[in-house]
Amino acid sequence: MQSVQSRSQLCSARPSLPGNVFVVSLAVADLVVAVYPFPLVLTSIFNNGWGLGPLHCQLSAFLMGLSVIGSVFSITGIAVNRYCYVCHSLKYDRLYSGRNSLCCVLLIWALTLVAVVPSLHAGTLRYDPRIYSCTFAQSVSAAYTAAVVVFHFVVPMAIVAFCYLRIWVLVLQVRRRAKPHSRPKRKPQDFRNFVTMFVVFVLFAICWAPLNFIGLAVAWDPVNVAPRIPEWLFVASYYMAYFNSCLNAIIYGLLNQNFRNEYRRILVSLCTAKIFSVDSSNHVADRVKCKPSPLMANNNLVKVDSV
Repeated sequence: MQSVQSRSQLCSARPSLPGNVFVVSLAVADLVVAVYPFPLVLTSIFNNGWGLGPLHCQLSAFLMGLSVIGSVFSITGIAVNRYCYVCHSLKYDRLYSGRNSLCCVLLIWALTLVAVVPSLHAGTLRYDPRIYSCTFAQSVSAAYTAAVVVFHFVVPMAIVAFCYLRIWVLVLQVRRRAKPHSRPKRKPQDFRNFVTMFVVFVLFAICWAPLNFIGLAVAWDPVNVAPRIPEWLFVASYYMAYFNSCLNAIIYGLLNQNFRNEYRRILVSLCTAKIFSVDSSNHVADRVKCKPSPLMANNNLVKVDSV
C-alpha cells in the first residue's frame, strides 16, 4: 500500500524545471520558420513566383526542414521526459538533471542537423510553384523520401504514442489500486500541463500525417503516383502541416494558465515601461522649460545688487 501511495504522489506531482527545456526547444523550432522562410513565401505569393535566387531558396527550404524535424524530435523528447518522470520516477532526478537535460536538447538539435544536411547533397530542396515556396521535393528520390517519412515521422510518433499510452495506463492502475480516501488529489494545473503536451502531440500528428502519407505514396512509385495526386490535396496538406507551427502558442494560451499569466505580465511590463519612459521624458522637458538659464539668473542678480 505504501508503494502505491508513493507512486500516486509521484504521478500527481509537477514535473521538474529541467523538463521545461524541451518545451523551449519546441518553441525555438516553431520560431525558426516564422523568422525567415514564411516571409519569403509571402513575398513569392505576392510576386507570383520565386525571384529571390537559388541561395535564398536553398536556405529557406533548409530552415523549414530544420524546423520540422526539430519539432518532431522535441515532441519526442517531451514525451520521453514525461514517461521517465511518471513511470521511472526513482531514476528521474539522476537522468534529467539540469546538465543532462541541456545535453539532451543539444543532442536533439545535433540529430536534427544530421537529418537535414543530406537533403542539400541529395538535391531534394527545390522550388514548388504549387505552394510558392522552396521545400522538400518528394519525387526526386524515392529511397530518401521513404527514409525521411519513416525515421523522421513514423518512428518518433510511435515512440511518443507508446510513452503517453504507458503514462495513461499507469495513472489508471494507480487510481484503481489506491483506496478512495488515499487517492491523490491532483491539482487542476498539473493535469492541464499534461493535457497540454498531449494535445500538442495529437495536433502535430494530425497536421503532418496527410503530407507524410503522400510522401510514402510517392516514394512507392514516383513515376505513376506523383502525377495522380490532386494539386489541391497536396497544397492543403502542405499548408495544414506548416500551420501547426502557429497552433502550439494557441494551445498553450488556451490550456495553460501560467502561460496566459506570464504573457499578460510581459505585456503589462512593456506598457508600463513605455508609459514611464514617456512620462519621464515629459517631466524632464517641463523642468528644462521652467528652469531659467544661468545667464538670465546672473543678470537678475546684477540688477538687484545695483538697486
